[in-house]
Amino acid sequence: MRIFSTKVFDKSFAKLPTKIQARFEVRIEMFRQNPFDRVLENHPLTGNLLGLRSFSVTGDYRVKFEVQDDQSVKLIDIGRHPSVYKRD
Repeated sequence: MRIFSTKVFDKSFAKLPTKIQARFEVRIEMFRQNPFDRVLENHPLTGNLLGLRSFSVTGDYRVKFEVQDDQSVKLIDIGRHPSVYKRD
């Protein structure tokens, strides 16, 4: 699976605490192996975020992403639950 990120994601990621960045690295590997692993809580978004999906890094931190095709995923944003879902 090809995973790439947006500038918004990269900026948000750089501002995260080191512990959250490390947790993301573990979760993105899980995602790469099985995007629908229950631990990730991968789910579709609704409303103005229709067409996007999200998975959990921790209880409060989420990754918002878009499935490009069967082999590619674009990471759109990462952050605390309310801020990630508010940005679009």
